Amino acid sequence: MKCFEIDNPVIRDRIIAKNNLAFAFPSNMPIVPGHLLICPLRVVQACENLTNEEWQAITDLKRSLCLALKKTFDAEGFNFAWNVGEIAGQSVPHFHLHLVPRKKGDTGILQYEPRVFLYRPGSRAISPNEELQEIAHLVRSNLKTHE
Repeated sequence: MKCFEIDNPVIRDRIIAKNNLAFAFPSNMPIVPGHLLICPLRVVQACENLTNEEWQAITDLKRSLCLALKKTFDAEGFNFAWNVGEIAGQSVPHFHLHLVPRKKGDTGILQYEPRVFLYRPGSRAISPNEELQEIAHLVRSNLKTHE
């Protein structure tokens, strides 16, 4: 299994926001445009392994990213999710918070069974890196207006 690595050039080029303990970037299999992942810099498998400071860093990014996603994609609401353990659908052993912007009429899944909602095996293609970089650029530009 592959871990998210901030030094991985593919991910590094898509980073939208970063603080001293966490970073955010677009998911490569988005449910809807603007589906982001927020990860601690330190590789930990589960949220129970996060320090209080890491959890605060993640929620600080979540707060500012929600404002940017409202402006970028006219988000009216959000789904937040994480999976712990392979049985729960965790395919990457590095904690990551899914931040999914929602609005009326979007084409993303509305029912909530975590393995179906987040992963829908076989029904979602991986987005091209260029598209994800463009999403990152759009959200990043709106993030700066809220800092």
